Amino acid sequence: MPQLLLELFSEEIPARMQGQAAKDLERMAREHLAAAGFLPEALKTFAGPRRLTLVAEGLPLAQADRKEELKGPRVGAPQQAMDGFLRKAGLTQDQLVEQNGVWMAFVEKKGRPTAEIVAEMVEAIVRGFAWPKSMTWGTGKLRWVRPLKRILCVLDREVVPFEIDGIVSGDVTEGHRFMGDAKPFVAKDFDEYAAGLEAHYVVLDVEERKERILEGCKTLCFARHLELVEDIGLLEEVAGLAEWPTPVLGDMDPSFLDLPPEVIRTSMRTHQKYFAVRKPGEAGLAPHFITVANIEAKDGGKVIAAGNAKVLSSRLADARFFWDEDVKTGFEPWLAKLEGVTFHAKLGTMAQRVDRIVALAGEIAPLVGADVAKAKEAARLAKADLTSQMVGEFPELQGVMGGYYARHFGLDAEVAAAIEGHYKPQGPSDAVPTAPVSVAVALADKLDTLVGFFAIDEKPTGSKDPYALRRAALGVIRIILEAGKRFPLSEVLKPAHARAHEAATAGLWRFKATDEGKLVEGGPVLIDETVVRDLIAFFADRLKVTLKDQGKRHDLVDAVFALGDDDLARIVARVEALDGFLKTDDGKNLLAGYKRASNILKAEEKKGPLPEGQAEEPAADSAAEVGLYQALRLLDRPLKDALAKEDFTDAMAQLAELRGPVDAYLDGVFVNDPEHRDNRLKTLAAVRAAMGLVADFGLVAG
Repeated sequence: MPQLLLELFSEEIPARMQGQAAKDLERMAREHLAAAGFLPEALKTFAGPRRLTLVAEGLPLAQADRKEELKGPRVGAPQQAMDGFLRKAGLTQDQLVEQNGVWMAFVEKKGRPTAEIVAEMVEAIVRGFAWPKSMTWGTGKLRWVRPLKRILCVLDREVVPFEIDGIVSGDVTEGHRFMGDAKPFVAKDFDEYAAGLEAHYVVLDVEERKERILEGCKTLCFARHLELVEDIGLLEEVAGLAEWPTPVLGDMDPSFLDLPPEVIRTSMRTHQKYFAVRKPGEAGLAPHFITVANIEAKDGGKVIAAGNAKVLSSRLADARFFWDEDVKTGFEPWLAKLEGVTFHAKLGTMAQRVDRIVALAGEIAPLVGADVAKAKEAARLAKADLTSQMVGEFPELQGVMGGYYARHFGLDAEVAAAIEGHYKPQGPSDAVPTAPVSVAVALADKLDTLVGFFAIDEKPTGSKDPYALRRAALGVIRIILEAGKRFPLSEVLKPAHARAHEAATAGLWRFKATDEGKLVEGGPVLIDETVVRDLIAFFADRLKVTLKDQGKRHDLVDAVFALGDDDLARIVARVEALDGFLKTDDGKNLLAGYKRASNILKAEEKKGPLPEGQAEEPAADSAAEVGLYQALRLLDRPLKDALAKEDFTDAMAQLAELRGPVDAYLDGVFVNDPEHRDNRLKTLAAVRAAMGLVADFGLVAG
């Protein structure tokens, strides 16, 4: 079946926009084709520095005839509604058919040539493309990320004719701007197109460009007994900068190696898009770099390497100047400057935030086994490097430079490590701090952020999280779980919240609660625990995300959180034990029994209050009743002992002993017997209460 090939050729597309542009092109094309009744056998898009490409396989040459049903107003509806429907359908009232009290229109539409539909589709895509930034050029009004130069559009090897703002479609494209024969060439289908681009020094597929860069870098390193410092983010970016990527190894001035490696790598990466290299087995960097050129130079890249080395030396000379000036200044002047840095209009200055973090770190330190004085000192200095010259130039080095400066000034090693790592983890692949002082400061930083923004009602929404509060909460969860720390969240959230309100009453920010519970500025400050409750629920949602990634069910997190426990490590242990228990036959059947018992109790609660107190031992002639009564009595102490020891696997094993007695009871006992009703309801309530010590099984799906 016919193939559609579309290329939108322009000036350079920013690398950061290319990936999403390819996805948007595919999505928009699928939507337009589907609306026309087309379902391509295959559809693929490509993005590069100067072109967006789409190829769709298996399109018909013409659209099939269609019959559409349009539902109109009900019979007897106002004439105004009827007139509007008739205008929309392009019909008269005598062409409508009444069905079940509703006017229906049946419109037959003759199929159109696919080329006409594709022409309309391409124009709609080009005019409606959602670039993050776009521009106009010349005298036209068309907007595109950069000036759009040419549109190649062929269907079944024939040009699809159309024109968009003076750009006429055709079957011509061009290759590399400088290398080879720069003349345009004709492409009638994708095979000709891909082969022509390769012959004209263009690698179409971004994955192939990334592989070419990576393999080229490794080959250069192998020849010089070096090792590439891999950087996935940089690889993604440079793959969007060159159509014919060619790695070139250059040499840097080795005297700059006395700068922190992070400074060198950041300067290379941010300003020059260079890869760093090192000697195998060594932690530091080697005095070399790899740049990715867009041409194959006749001299093997010697001139390119030399020119880039000069630029890098200039950049690193600036970095050395920043370092030298910073070590002349030190922490105390930086801390003084924080008083003039606003963290948030309602949350005060950065200096006031530091005071809160210091107090919170001191409260967390005993809970995680950290030295209180060291934790407070690290928290006091953690944000100081924000006003240093190096971080002013390279904001991504905040924290990292604070650690280097702390070591330079001879501060305690634990304090320096805590300063350096207090922003961690900054993503799912980032390591978490594990040293006690580092844990205390990292938790204090993130918890202060969460409490502060929740207190001023700046919570994340479904689509927006401008203050990265979800990332902060996930960071807290990862630190607590991976560092193996144990403490209830409320134990640190409540004093942090109280401290925030103390600042509020001092005039740092003022708000009150409306009748609907919203916080608005002005008036007396409302002090309650709403913020803490909301934060605990927020952590529950984030913990669900974490455990879901590990294959755990979200309803189990709800079932455990319902107990009121907010010790994350204990919650996870309960969830893992519960997950394992419910995968067994005993667990599945006991859950079913719990739900049957719970449904009986709920039905009886609607009739009136349930009987209170302990169930009495039933008559000996009722074996099922006696069996469950004895099982509950025998379960009480072992279950509570297992929970006290936090041996949740044993607790689940104890619950499993209830399976048989509960099944026999529910199958063989008539609960609503007037003579025995109260005692039998008390027995069912005892089952619910015993299982409720482990989790709220009512929240477990199944």
